[in-house]
Order: sequence, then structure tokens, then C-alpha cells
Amino acid sequence: MTINGHANGQTNGSAGRPKTGIKVIVVGAGFGGLGAAIECHRQGHDVEIYEAFGELKSLGDIISFGPNAGRIFHRWSNGEVAKRMRPLSIDLRNYGFNIHKYDTGEIVINQKTPQYAEDAPNFNGHRGELHEVVFNYAKDDLSIPIHLGHKIKRYFEDEKEAGIILESGEKIVADVVLASDGVRSKARKSVLGYEDKPKSSGYAVWRAWFPNKDMLADPETAQFCNNGDTFNGWIGPDMHFLFSTIKNGSDCCWVLTHPDEHDIDESWSFPGKLSEVKEALKDWDPLCTRIISKTPEEMLVDWKLVYRDPLPTWVSPSGRILLLGDSAHPFLPTSAQGATQALEDGVVIAVCLRRGGKDNVPVSVRAHEKIRYDRVRQTQKTGESTRDMWHKTDWEKVKKNPEIIQFPRQDWIFEFDAEKNAEETYDEVVKEIRAA
Repeated sequence: MTINGHANGQTNGSAGRPKTGIKVIVVGAGFGGLGAAIECHRQGHDVEIYEAFGELKSLGDIISFGPNAGRIFHRWSNGEVAKRMRPLSIDLRNYGFNIHKYDTGEIVINQKTPQYAEDAPNFNGHRGELHEVVFNYAKDDLSIPIHLGHKIKRYFEDEKEAGIILESGEKIVADVVLASDGVRSKARKSVLGYEDKPKSSGYAVWRAWFPNKDMLADPETAQFCNNGDTFNGWIGPDMHFLFSTIKNGSDCCWVLTHPDEHDIDESWSFPGKLSEVKEALKDWDPLCTRIISKTPEEMLVDWKLVYRDPLPTWVSPSGRILLLGDSAHPFLPTSAQGATQALEDGVVIAVCLRRGGKDNVPVSVRAHEKIRYDRVRQTQKTGESTRDMWHKTDWEKVKKNPEIIQFPRQDWIFEFDAEKNAEETYDEVVKEIRAA
């Protein structure tokens, strides 16, 4: 099924961009793929999306976008998309983030929520609801063709073009293919020259999203739903439990990161069992188990955290297939940057392609990798460092300085402007590539 909506005349601030004549295929209609397509549209490229799923489903639970993503969203139709996302997102300006000691339940510190700039907002909301906003913007506002229910058989390229072959046998050709179809992308073989498999990170996450009905019925838990949006975290040995109420307390969601060595060869998402969650939390603050017990079991997912060794390159030999987002660099949830870094990828490749022009696509693709690679790797590491900081907490040190247990909000991540950086560094990076 091909979806091509009706344009409303808005071109998200890019009305003056001349057409580049560069044809781009984006594989995958997650946040990374949609973001890349929207950015390619902004920069004047001819772009289409191919997605394996046959219909849009409102799946998932909470997802975070830092202000470095908010800056990108805000530029789409001069803030219109950000306005659509705001009422779906948690508002913690009053509540902040309460960090609890795992066993006693005492609040060690309340981490205040910073006031972000209007043009670089922060969004935390239901993955499916926020995804629907971005999907509809690409489809209806921009009329980007989105082909659903099209599974990829393989990728191909030569010196002059690249493309995909669908399971139906249809061959689609373009100047460049952006593979944003996740950790199992078939494009990884085109780039690496061999099959590689995801590994277990040693951790999994139980996660759930559910309405507040049973929470309200219990005086012990009603407090979290009667006072607007809330965010609480319990930090303990090798585990952490994060609980939020959202949309003025009407929706509840939680995630519990815990050790897990399950074989993820075939699948990494399973139905969860409340009995297993309760067993893991039996020595923790009883309030955690009380919250867990309000969760409908059918809303519980056991999600194995997949790890990939950092790839030596994201670019295919002829420079016309690029791995983007999770296909190139999966993140741990404790970075709170996975989807945001996929968005930054889309911004940078779109700029690079415009700057290089139709005759220099392979150079532009390699420039994108050079601009992005070190930043992505350093940001990935924050997921590991935050997890280890929480899971190996020295509570005596925390007593003396509670601030050391706060969730890191680093300026070098949040204040980064991916579009500005790509524009400023492109020429120098291309010189280095040509010199090499």
C-alpha cells in the first residue's frame, strides 16, 4: 500500500530550497527513517519511504527526545510539529525527577527539570502517539510517498546507483539508499560484506504502559495520578525502576532494567510475566511492587537489550548505501538518546547530499559518516556509564553528595545543532576525504 497525502502548502521552512535531483530511498518508517525523509525533503531531494509493516500501529511505551532533537522538530513547519507533540508529552517543570534509594524508598534527591528554550524543547511521551504525529506530518503535510507492506529482499549498488529489491521481485532504483530498518537490517551485509548477529547486552527491560484506573483506586498509589505529571526512579544493585505518570496523570508507564542473558538469536521482545517482576523486586521498597501490581499483564513486555559491536563503517563499498539509526548504532535506553541520534543522522545526510550535489553522492555519504561517527560513539557510551553509575551506586558517597546520582544532562549533547554543524564542517571534511 502506498500512502501519499495531500500537501497543505507548507514546506517546513524550506520553500526556497532548489530541487537537487537526488533520488533517495529510505527503508524503514520509524523515527529515524521518517526524520531522514523529512530532512531530505527539506533539503530539496526526491525521497520515498519503504516499510515492511503493512499498517501503522501505536506500539511501545515511553520514548525520550532531548533538546537536540527538539531543535530538529521545531524547524519542521516553523514549530507546528513541536506544537502537536507537546500535549502528548510529559510536563515535569513542577515535579522534577524524584530519585529513591531502592530498599528504604527514601527520596535521595529531587532533580529539577531545566527550562529548555522554545526552539529546542524536550519531549517524553508514548512512542506510538509521537510517532503518529511525525508519520502524519510526512504523509499528509509533505506528501512524502510511504510504501507500507513492502519487505526488502536485498540491497544493491554499483558506481552509478543503488536500490532495493522487494520480496515481490520489484526493483527500485535511486542515487542513494538510507537503511533505517533496525538492528537486523539486511543492509548491514551490504556494508560489512558478511552477516553479523546482535548480542545480548546482559540486560533486559520489563516495560509497560497502562491507564490509571487501578492506581486511582489505591490511596497509596493515587498520589501519582492526582497531581499532574510525575517521574520517580528507584536505584538499586544491578537494577533500576523508573515510573512516570503522563497526560496530567491519566496514563502510567514504567520500565525496570535488570540482568538477563537470554539467547536473542531469534527474537528480543516477549510477553512479560508480572510474577517474575515481583520476584525481582521482592527486597525493594514495597511501593514498587504496589505500582507493578496495578499493571494489566497483557500490557507488559520483556524486551531484551540488544548490543552491537561498533561498526568500522556505516557506508557500503561504492558509497551509495548508508546505515542510519539503530541499523548503524543501537543505543541503550539509559542514554535517552537513541531516537534523537537517529534524527541527527537524518539531518546530516540530507545536508551533505545537498552540499555535494547529484554528481558527488558517494563523497557526501562518506562525509556524513566522518561528521557523525565520533559524536555517536561518545553519546553511545553515556548509556553504559549512566547504567553503571546507578547499578553500582556507593550509597555512602551519595549521602555526602546526592547530586552524583542525578541523571546526566550534558551540554555537549543537548546544545548540539546537527544541521549547523554539518553546514559548517562539510567542506573541510570533504577536503580530508579527497586528500586521503
